[in-house]
Amino acid sequence: MKPTLLFASLTLFWLTLLVGVTQAQNDTFAPIRNAIRSGSSQELAQSFGPAVEISFDGDRKGYSATQAEAVMKDFFAKNAPASFDFVHSGGSNDGKPYAVGKYVSKSGAYRMFVKMKPEGGRPVINAIDFTKE
Repeated sequence: MKPTLLFASLTLFWLTLLVGVTQAQNDTFAPIRNAIRSGSSQELAQSFGPAVEISFDGDRKGYSATQAEAVMKDFFAKNAPASFDFVHSGGSNDGKPYAVGKYVSKSGAYRMFVKMKPEGGRPVINAIDFTKE
């Protein structure tokens, strides 16, 4: 095989692999993004693990999934979403997905960090951090 053809083949292989990994991460965060955009704590809670840490400007507390849903319902009621999108997503060295987003409400903007971990064969949210900008 000619070196140019080999290089082109390897490049195509790696690009295909990269697109597949990126698409998988986007699929992981799509229902979360949609729930946050609509301000639906009920939809968001479908992605919660059994325990969720929620932090507002560094004040971190642990909750059961049911309690975390109530905390998010209260947050959305006080800070209804005007816009939301993830600006970056990736995975930790041990493969746990995470995403960073920008949440904008009429009362202000927040940097949002969502961390996930595998639970029962699927990734679930185990931490959400809000930092007011």
